[in-house]
Amino acid sequence: MHAIDTTESDELSAIDLAILDAGRACLAEFGVRRTTLTEVARRAGVSRPTVYRRWPDTRSLIAELLVRELRGIVQRTIPVRGPARARLVEGIVAGAATLRANPLFAKIFRTDTDLMLTYVFGRIGRNQRELMLLFAAVIREGHRDGSIRAGDPEQLATMLLLISQSAVQSAGMVGELLDEDQLDAELAHAVDGYLIPDGGERLA
Repeated sequence: MHAIDTTESDELSAIDLAILDAGRACLAEFGVRRTTLTEVARRAGVSRPTVYRRWPDTRSLIAELLVRELRGIVQRTIPVRGPARARLVEGIVAGAATLRANPLFAKIFRTDTDLMLTYVFGRIGRNQRELMLLFAAVIREGHRDGSIRAGDPEQLATMLLLISQSAVQSAGMVGELLDEDQLDAELAHAVDGYLIPDGGERLA
C-alpha cells in the first residue's frame, strides 16, 4: 500500500534526532509530567543547553514528538491511490488502530488523562490540526472525483476528527461490547456513511 508523503521539508541534524529519540523513550516510560529536559539530555548524550537551544521547555519538545509520531502513522496508513472516500475510510480505520496500539499515545491516555481532557474539551492541539488539514485535503479530492458528498471540507474534517478521536480514546470503555475487529468494522461503516454522496454505494 502506498501512502501519502508527509516528509518534513526541513532536515533534522543528528543531534536533533538523538534528542527526539531520547524524548520519545522518556515519554513512553514516564508520561508527560515526569519527562524532563534534563533526563532527555542525559539519554541523548548531550548537554542541557544543547536541548534548550532547540526546545525551550518540555511541552514544546513533547508537542513536536507527538506531531512527528502522528505524521509517521499517517505515512503508513492513508493510501495515495484510489477513490478519495475509500482512501479516507481505510486511513482513518488503520490510523485509529495504530494509535490505540502506539506506546506514546497509550502512555498519555493512561497517565495524563487530565491533559487529554484539555485537548478533547478545551482546545484543539497541534495533532488535531494536522489531522484536520489532512482530512480536508482528501475530502477536496473526493469532491473532485465524486466519491464524497458536498459540504465544507473543514467542517466535514472536523466531524471526522471527532469520530476518529472517540474511536481511539474511548475504545477501552466499550471493549466488552466491541472487540478490536468489530470496532474497526463499525468505525469504517460510520465514516463511510458520513461521507457517502446521495445515491452513492457503500464501500464493500
